Amino acid sequence: MDLSLLGDINIEDIRYVIFDVTELNIIDFNQVLETDINTVRKSVNKTQTFIKYLIPMPSSVSVLTTKSQVYTYDEIYPILQTSAWTEPNPEDLYP
Repeated sequence: MDLSLLGDINIEDIRYVIFDVTELNIIDFNQVLETDINTVRKSVNKTQTFIKYLIPMPSSVSVLTTKSQVYTYDEIYPILQTSAWTEPNPEDLYP
């Protein structure tokens, strides 16, 4: 999706779903707010990823069989701060 064509994006119109990386090849990156398969963020164990998109849900996202519930930014942000998604900072481990 060429984001320059969208103008101002309202955060209230963006949604997120988490799904297994095995389904990344299903995503049509022209339908979502991600660049490509190589730039998506993955969980620490590399088994899951997430996609953000403008509502309504794009067809390539709707057909995912391992997708989570739909999240808003306020709902997904705390999830992405957990140890499943964020490696601990080594400086925090060794004061």
